Amino acid sequence: PESAGATAASGTLVTVNRRDIVVIGAGPAGAAAAIRAARGGASVTVFDKAPYGRDKVCGDGLTPRAVGALQELEIDLDDAHHIDGLRMIAGKQMRELDWPATSRFPGHGAVWPRRRLDAALIDAASEAGAEVRWETEALPILDGDRVVGVEAGGERFDADLVIVATGAPGKVARMLGAERVADEPFGLAIRTYAETPRHADRHLEACLTLSDEHGTAVPGYGWLFPAGDGTVNIGVGALSTMKGFKSLNLNTLLDSYRDLVQDSWELGPYLERPRAWRLPMSAVRRHGPGWMAIGDAAGLVNPMNGEGIDYGLESGMLIADLFLSDPATAPVEYDRQIGARFDAFLRTGRRFAFLIGHPLLR
Repeated sequence: PESAGATAASGTLVTVNRRDIVVIGAGPAGAAAAIRAARGGASVTVFDKAPYGRDKVCGDGLTPRAVGALQELEIDLDDAHHIDGLRMIAGKQMRELDWPATSRFPGHGAVWPRRRLDAALIDAASEAGAEVRWETEALPILDGDRVVGVEAGGERFDADLVIVATGAPGKVARMLGAERVADEPFGLAIRTYAETPRHADRHLEACLTLSDEHGTAVPGYGWLFPAGDGTVNIGVGALSTMKGFKSLNLNTLLDSYRDLVQDSWELGPYLERPRAWRLPMSAVRRHGPGWMAIGDAAGLVNPMNGEGIDYGLESGMLIADLFLSDPATAPVEYDRQIGARFDAFLRTGRRFAFLIGHPLLR
């Protein structure tokens, strides 16, 4: 990669580096973009604030769509636990559904704890030639309304494209005006792990009838995702459209769900402190001059189940392919293709989220 010394306005010597693409965020979306771009010959640097091997709170479930994307990226899934389908529970009703194979996606999903999934993806990016810098915060450099690179670790990295793969909106999104749409729904979820003799179960289990400690129905679901390693990922998620959402205690909701499934799964004690995270389901904007948001940072999260890894992988691959084809038109063409692929479905999902959050319509 090209680099040179330059003097900043303060008089401090800084290093100016030149890249084709800079990626902010080393999760699945950012890694997918880096893999695809580096394999295509682009110079790529990925920044992440966390250290290598960091854990990302998540349900760890991979849909057939996500598995298909990982296969397209040539990621070895032998370390993941194979999942045949879904077990849906609502009250006393239970239905088990296997995933059908299609022309686009395989007939199975997987459970792969994010520590291992993310490591496999970013390792593939490194092997493809991408530079990865851990424990380094990268912030966009703006020239007017155009992003021309990032500042990271006291260095400047100029780039033709900055890809924002930062997950839920934060400082970078605020700088670019890419925050969540205020009036649109979002989700909150919490998860931990527990030992269970049913860790090799081949179905994801979801309970659609959750209630808080007051007996109020909660629009969301509880899940048990067997990891095949002696443990199950147990968690609950809720939508912001429910009455009393701001006072909802996720830890209490998780404990209530655990009590519900304790006997059938023979659960051991929590193996770690439950951790919560936010699920963005919209974005004010997902591109601008010189930059592009992908995955969760672009609001690409399914409002009906909270899934976002598949969309993150696909959006990362798409922007890389478009950049390699024509850097000048990549941002606008990406926005058009992402809109055609996802917007109608996600909009319908957000409307559904509003409906199920209304007590008179449930």
